Amino acid sequence: MNTEIMGIVAMFILLLLLAIPLGNYMGKVLSNQKTWLDVIINPIDHFCYKISGIDVRKSMNWKQHLIALLTINFIWFLIAMFVLTNMSWLPLNPDANPSMSGDLAFNTAISFITNTNLQHYSGETGLSYLGQLSLMLWQFISAGTGIAICAVVFMAMKTSATNELGNFYQYFVRSCTRILLPIALVVATILVLNGTPMTFAGKDTITTLQGDTVQVSRGPVAAFVAIKQIGTNGGGFFGPNSAHPFENTNYLVNMVETISLVLIPIAMIFAMGFILRKRKLAWVIFGVMTIGFLCLLIPSVINEMKGNSAITAMGIAQPMGSMEGKEVRFGSAASAYWAINTTATSNGSVNAMHDSMTPLTGMCTMLGMMVNCFYGGVGVGFLNFYIFIILAVFISGLMVGRTPEFLGKKIEAKEMKIAMMIALLHPLLILTGTALASHVYAHNPTAYAAWLNNPSYHGFSEMLYEFTSSSANNGSGFEGLGDNTPFWNIACGIVMLLARYLPIIGPVAIAGMLAQKKYIPESNGTLKTDTATFGLMICAVIALVAALSFFPALALGPIAEHFSMH
Repeated sequence: MNTEIMGIVAMFILLLLLAIPLGNYMGKVLSNQKTWLDVIINPIDHFCYKISGIDVRKSMNWKQHLIALLTINFIWFLIAMFVLTNMSWLPLNPDANPSMSGDLAFNTAISFITNTNLQHYSGETGLSYLGQLSLMLWQFISAGTGIAICAVVFMAMKTSATNELGNFYQYFVRSCTRILLPIALVVATILVLNGTPMTFAGKDTITTLQGDTVQVSRGPVAAFVAIKQIGTNGGGFFGPNSAHPFENTNYLVNMVETISLVLIPIAMIFAMGFILRKRKLAWVIFGVMTIGFLCLLIPSVINEMKGNSAITAMGIAQPMGSMEGKEVRFGSAASAYWAINTTATSNGSVNAMHDSMTPLTGMCTMLGMMVNCFYGGVGVGFLNFYIFIILAVFISGLMVGRTPEFLGKKIEAKEMKIAMMIALLHPLLILTGTALASHVYAHNPTAYAAWLNNPSYHGFSEMLYEFTSSSANNGSGFEGLGDNTPFWNIACGIVMLLARYLPIIGPVAIAGMLAQKKYIPESNGTLKTDTATFGLMICAVIALVAALSFFPALALGPIAEHFSMH
């Protein structure tokens, strides 16, 4: 077997071996059960509660959870805006990097608060160390928020009828101190031991073999990269992200970072199985997500390893596959594997340039974000999948002539209306944004020539990818797009806001309303949701509702580009 394929298989096996026990541990954390870290972490948690005046004994209903989430996220946004627009005079700026403009700071603050980490700047020149550290803090916070609000849905899915769903602040603090921080410390230690910088010194001066003097940026890189991967954040310390040798030093580090970016999203599924005591349902959900993931991964790996057909037609051999925009130390297969992992989740970090990948691989990366539930982001990935579960249960119930029920709770018109609105929001934001950008560019291509570095189909794909990444809270990009302009900063910022919070509000509202309903015991006519048959039904719903909504747009971009190469 090709050694590159063996590397991919090894990463996936290691991922699964880590995700299952981590899921059980996370289930204990979110259920407020005892864990082996309690002795160390309990004093930290109590200190956080004391200084913030939080009474974790006070349980909240679903509306109170949402109010708490939205309120503290707004406060964090204001703090982020202040830091980003005042970096030039604030401390920890040894390289004298400038403050951000208002529109870029607006985009960046929203981007990191919403777990998107779309970067219209280059970190080594666009941020001070204080700016980097503040963004690193938001990477913990946004990931902890996602886990906490997903825990609310888990509690609402229990069989008992209740309006009390735990305390949001307790879920949030425990997620940060007991899940994100310990794993990030382990990953950061591995990175430091393998040469990733961790310093507050400014740029270093080196002399190249040719005798030239070069200024090399550095900083607290290891800590930043660890949480960007663990929290499905994805924001790079440097402009090239994890294609930069300081962020991703060797193949071992590449394996660690690849596993890290999807570890918690998969562990969340098994945490749900632990909390609800429905491990079979967890495996069905994992199976559906993995089938979708493989449908994107396999063609991508094949296409990248096979090479670019246009280059082959020129008589140029490609023994390593399509290597444009990729690092030789990782190879074409591992780069494609990372690309699908990072877009199937809401991570968005890259170890190769997606803009340089073959058209069909580019299409698969976009599809991962368009579907937005094959593993997905930390916590919110399950919330997106939860919407498809509700839709699948309702459609299945209509097919067999029974009232739709999920985990013993009836799904009625109000829940279905919310689910359909949330399911249609994603394509609405992506397609409307792309149509608007296409119109603006086509109306005056001379004035907006800096937007697109590539013409025709690929240029359209660059704009489509940018709005897809923003709406999926992903943050990666087809970097041929000149995106640091007021239009792209403001438009993407608005899309990120709507695409982050509305898909959280919808599932939490559905789960909260179902939690208050009386539990209906299973009978012979009950639709079982922990079977392979129901899993296939979910696959069909995802294909019909999500994937096919985007087919016309994909036909104008990557599909047309693929056929134009032949």
